[in-house]
Amino acid sequence: MNKGDLINKIAESAGLSKAQAEDAVNTVLDSITGALKKGDSVAFVGFGTFSVSRRDARTGRNPQTGESIKIAAKNVVKFKPGKKLSEAVN
Repeated sequence: MNKGDLINKIAESAGLSKAQAEDAVNTVLDSITGALKKGDSVAFVGFGTFSVSRRDARTGRNPQTGESIKIAAKNVVKFKPGKKLSEAVN
């Protein structure tokens, strides 16, 4: 499923126009992104939790040349699935 499929499913299920469903999806995604940018976690009970973790700088290796390269530190998004989601897919 991609974003377009999700918009179509929401429009159909909730009786909204595709434009209204797209606005709703974009608002949810923007809200999650904004919270993560601030360093907050976003939890949906039963579904899962999005959080931000810091990955330290490290030395890597170019697999083609074997040359050592420096990989910069960065923030990464993590997702931990909730119990209901885990049970639903198993």
